Amino acid sequence: MEKYELPKLKYEYNDLEPYIDEKTMIIHHTKHHQGYLNKLNAALKKYPEMFEKPAEEHLKNLSSLPEDIRVAVRNNSGGYVNHGLFWDIMKKDGSEINGKIKQAIEEAFGSFEDFKEQFSKAATTRFGSGWAWLVVYNSKLEVMSTANQDSPLSKGKTPILGLDVWEHAYYLNYQNRRPEYIENFFKVIDWERVNELYLKSL
Repeated sequence: MEKYELPKLKYEYNDLEPYIDEKTMIIHHTKHHQGYLNKLNAALKKYPEMFEKPAEEHLKNLSSLPEDIRVAVRNNSGGYVNHGLFWDIMKKDGSEINGKIKQAIEEAFGSFEDFKEQFSKAATTRFGSGWAWLVVYNSKLEVMSTANQDSPLSKGKTPILGLDVWEHAYYLNYQNRRPEYIENFFKVIDWERVNELYLKSL
């Protein structure tokens, strides 16, 4: 492999409407995600052997990266990997939460509603640009947020659900109404996929 590639979506650009509009999806996937990918590929050109590992591996081992590309890889590998997960855990009309992930959320947070409140708070209060996450750490679930394109992987945690709260993710449709965007995100979550990622993380 000589470079990383843009993942194809499992749905059409307009499938998440009215919650996430087609125009935002097109710009977000083909311009923003592609932009991170292009910069990541450019940064790694000097070290082609690094393409042999999944991009996630670089985020898990930032300190072992060559110093001259460390910041570029942290930012752009983060943007590339984070967006890949974001697309992966959404689907048209979403799905009901079920299975082991439902049990684990109830055990960790008390109830699904309490989880939703904690996750939404992490997304709402993330100052500036960043992400809200549901992660697995030591086989337990946690909610956290990160700045910019930082990844929970760099902190030894495995993200299984992520919400992009950069303005580019919602501004065309929601302008400054971030809480409304967060509320509507829950209508397109593919909980079957989140459950798979949860089981895989254990």
